[in-house]
Amino acid sequence: MYKFGDIVLAQVQFTDNLEIKIRPSLVLFQEYGNVVVAGITSNLEMKGLPLTKKEGAIKESIIKLNYIFTIAELAVKKYLFTLDESKKQKIREELIKKLN
Repeated sequence: MYKFGDIVLAQVQFTDNLEIKIRPSLVLFQEYGNVVVAGITSNLEMKGLPLTKKEGAIKESIIKLNYIFTIAELAVKKYLFTLDESKKQKIREELIKKLN
């Protein structure tokens, strides 16, 4: 079972085409066989929260909280690591700002 703050490799479909790729993703929550995730990109020009090598990323990356989607649990291919509590709190705060 995946939980908030887990970083996983998952099959995701891009919104601008039908291509499916295996990409790193941040788990927001899991429920009823689905996993709600936020996308992660190594394109440092994109807006979002930084995810560093020191935190466990393979490359310096950006967590894109504006790119949230639901995938089937079976689309998660590999667990990578879990963010620490301070990073999870920053993510919660940013999500609350977006919801307000």
